[in-house]
Amino acid sequence: MARLLQSISSPALLHQMSAQELKALAGEIREEIIKTVHRTGGHLGASLGAVEIIIAIHSVINSPEDKVIFDVGHQAYAHKLLTGRLDNFACLRQADGLSGFPRRSESPHDPFGTGHAGTSISAALGYCLARDALGQKYKVVTVTGDGALTAGMAFEALNHAGELQTDLVVVLNDNEMSIAPNVGGLSDYLTRIRTDPTYHRAKDDLERLISRIPAVGGQMLRVVERLRDTVRSLVVPGAFFEELGFSYYGPIDGHNIPLLQRVLREAFERGGPVLIHAYTQKGRGYAPAESDPGHLHALAPERANGVHRPTFSQLFGETLEQLAAQDQRIVAITAAMPEGTGLSGFGHRFPDRLIDVGIAEQHAVTLAAGLACGGMKPVVAIYSSFMQRAYDQIVHDVALQNLPVVLCLDRAGLVGEDGPTHHGAFDISYLRHIPNLVVMAPRDGAHLRHMLYTALEHDGPAAIRYGREEVQDVGARHQLPAKIPIGRGELLRRGGDIAILAVGTMVAVAMAAAELLEERGLSVAVADARFIKPLDEALLGELARSVRCLVTVEDNCVAGGFGSAVLETLARLSLQLPVRCLGIPDRFIEHGPLEWLREKWGLHPAAVAEAAYGLWAGSRQGWPQIIETGSHN
Repeated sequence: MARLLQSISSPALLHQMSAQELKALAGEIREEIIKTVHRTGGHLGASLGAVEIIIAIHSVINSPEDKVIFDVGHQAYAHKLLTGRLDNFACLRQADGLSGFPRRSESPHDPFGTGHAGTSISAALGYCLARDALGQKYKVVTVTGDGALTAGMAFEALNHAGELQTDLVVVLNDNEMSIAPNVGGLSDYLTRIRTDPTYHRAKDDLERLISRIPAVGGQMLRVVERLRDTVRSLVVPGAFFEELGFSYYGPIDGHNIPLLQRVLREAFERGGPVLIHAYTQKGRGYAPAESDPGHLHALAPERANGVHRPTFSQLFGETLEQLAAQDQRIVAITAAMPEGTGLSGFGHRFPDRLIDVGIAEQHAVTLAAGLACGGMKPVVAIYSSFMQRAYDQIVHDVALQNLPVVLCLDRAGLVGEDGPTHHGAFDISYLRHIPNLVVMAPRDGAHLRHMLYTALEHDGPAAIRYGREEVQDVGARHQLPAKIPIGRGELLRRGGDIAILAVGTMVAVAMAAAELLEERGLSVAVADARFIKPLDEALLGELARSVRCLVTVEDNCVAGGFGSAVLETLARLSLQLPVRCLGIPDRFIEHGPLEWLREKWGLHPAAVAEAAYGLWAGSRQGWPQIIETGSHN
């Protein structure tokens, strides 16, 4: 283990280190991040680019009394290493190990939990207001990536902070987007002026002096202000932020620790809202990530067998590309995730038909609504947990107007090592009650292709949810997609004792569970609902009338999910039989390998079989096979 890094038990120790020691420490941190992330997977590029910024911040503040709040948090690995978590860093993103993001429950140095973009400035401003209301004096600083500024929430927070004028420092980590051009010597000159306290004192004194001139003072001051603002807008990159009420420093070299320290100290001394614009290199210190920061933004854990199959995301992208070649009205929309959603190939082939709106999910959905009104066929591909941000837009702008927009929810269900901020545990629950919206989930690659084709042919809104797993039916990519009757499930095997009704990738789990139950002498029916909405009531009624008990299986939260839809339908049909709903429990699920999580929370064949067997055994001790009352209409 590296000598300097191993000696850092608290970030306070950075206060006594020299510039040379801090530079060496940055190198050791990068080595540790690269070594660990190659084994555990994780967000590599962003963390490597933010190392010096994090070192500089901790060398001038007193954490945890002072608060450092990250946006998204995938750049916080250096923060974890400097705040007493070095010994556990090898367990990053592993079961019962460190989270890949800041977590309040993990360390007092993590004042706010993160995982989605655009939240840092709002949370930090909340801390500032609480500090001021309670008469406390701690500092608050955010590390906010340039990509996060595409989120409308970030601008809402900037606007509010500028109005309140409370003490807040926002470090803008600019590692990719050209928010402001690099203006060379002029930039360095402006930085030197702006970090010199005498500049601000002289400016304030000049304004006070002019304002005191009788008769013309106020008018002259307004003229000077207009002239200053006009010139500043031409040559100062931060004019926009200053118009919002922030003092602006930069752009500065985000890998120059002494410069960062000096600017941070001046920002805290100046007071009020301050934005420090630091430009950094994503993936710094690791040549492959430097040359391809997009692809190496995140790494998957190393594979033991080296076998690679296409993921649902990749197959989605390939299928959409094939369909788009036949229909020029098809356009794809992504919210800063073309690689993750499988749309990179689509973008290369149809660059004018891939729209990346940045981290702006709400805008993506309403933009799609406008495109649909204009005669296009928009497909919006967004991670399930990120689509939560666009709920009102789905309801108000798409479903209410019954527009033909296709929502493709990637990373549905449990997603593994990224943990609770990224599990797609709620999409069935927040989509299935929306009028006009068709909701479906493919059990395999072939059905993903069929469902995408069906959704594009449907004259109304449709949502398709699928996980991050690899598809097992690799040959599906060579089959022509076909239209599926909307609202029609599929009976995969017949049985008279138990029926298992599953959806999505849980269908394979249900089939395996049925095999285990058959070994115990039970006759088990298995059906793939395929459509969560509209649910196949005829198939459900057939199952309910032919078995002793029914089990539903989904990789969504049980509350309000697919099982709830089945229970509601049985009640409406006046059909009664023992039912057990299996899915994600009413809690936020921790991070860990996908199969480990499924085993822990009962979403694997043995657990499903055991639950079904227990329900069946109980049904023999008093439950009637079926109770029917009233009309089935």
